[in-house]
Amino acid sequence: MNHRFLFSALLIVSVFFSGCATPPPTAGTGPQAAVMLVKIRKEKKPQRIVIELREDAAPQTVANFKELIRRHYYDGMSFHRLFAHRLVQTGDPKSRHGESDHSGTGGPGYTIPSEIRLKADAGSVAAARLPDEINPTRASNGSQFFIALTPMPELNGQYTVFGKVTEGLDVLDAISGIPVDSNDFPVEKVVIQSIRIE
Repeated sequence: MNHRFLFSALLIVSVFFSGCATPPPTAGTGPQAAVMLVKIRKEKKPQRIVIELREDAAPQTVANFKELIRRHYYDGMSFHRLFAHRLVQTGDPKSRHGESDHSGTGGPGYTIPSEIRLKADAGSVAAARLPDEINPTRASNGSQFFIALTPMPELNGQYTVFGKVTEGLDVLDAISGIPVDSNDFPVEKVVIQSIRIE
């Protein structure tokens, strides 16, 4: 099994699912969802991805994500790291300028405390982070996140998982197969057109 992506200092992120049961959402409110429209350069119509947010498991991480969405922070960013049929990553503001040499190193200038409670299942949305040796508290990057395309038990207990893709996982899986350069940056640009809360 290829573990190259697991040890990339730029890949590591912070939100994972623990094996512990989580409390149900508050009665009557129901979970909120983030709707992401993704545009692949050659396609005319953006693809729709729906992420159910797990505020019950990661309240600080979800609150930060929602605030960035409110500010349209993610609009125009690219997916900056792809691992075929395993994982896709985005949320780096440097990706707006196609800086593949520096992809995975950007953010809003702050971190979020870890909220590690959920498992890294297929469709899990987790916050990126720096490695343990320089980030022993496993604090999350303020904006970068990855999506697991398959169950990844080797990541359990390491990352803050704050959502789950409920629609469009097949789209992300197809995106993950786009050819990449030596930095795992896609050679064909994949852009977040928008993310909005519903």
